Amino acid sequence: MDPKNRQSLTTPPPGSILVIDRVFDAPRERVWMAWTDPDLVRRWWGPKGFTTPVCRISLRVGGTYFFCMRSAEGKDYCNTGFYREIVPFERIVATDSFADEKGNIVSATSYGMRPDFAREMLQTVTFEESGGKTKLTLSHAGIPPGEDMKNARQGWSQSFDKLADLLAAEMIKPV
Repeated sequence: MDPKNRQSLTTPPPGSILVIDRVFDAPRERVWMAWTDPDLVRRWWGPKGFTTPVCRISLRVGGTYFFCMRSAEGKDYCNTGFYREIVPFERIVATDSFADEKGNIVSATSYGMRPDFAREMLQTVTFEESGGKTKLTLSHAGIPPGEDMKNARQGWSQSFDKLADLLAAEMIKPV
């Protein structure tokens, strides 16, 4: 990893961390499965109107993931990263980068976004159960403040709406 990117992961610029809390009406094990099982992720990943035709997850420290979501107009947006920390049913920490269709890291400008996106961002997801429900907290560091942050919040919120619908409709069996 480029030392410059390592610095951006440890000390993100002010205003570049998106934090979203969402309570799902499902036990933590079901929410964890929906977050980590590629077949389930394909069913909810991406904002409203997007599908996810490709999702690969190697859920282990040092393992990688690759997601490719597709807009209603047929444009693909891919991202990749590696898992830095996994505490089953409690916490996942992973890097996150824009990628091409082969999984190579590319600049955000490849997707028409501003160049001030961190080349390698950091996502931390925690899962807390309380009374049969799960509070999921997402922290996504490296997103430029302003319009990009607003768009990222909207995209994540719409994805979480789809995740809530999946959890309500499916009996996801814990591992």
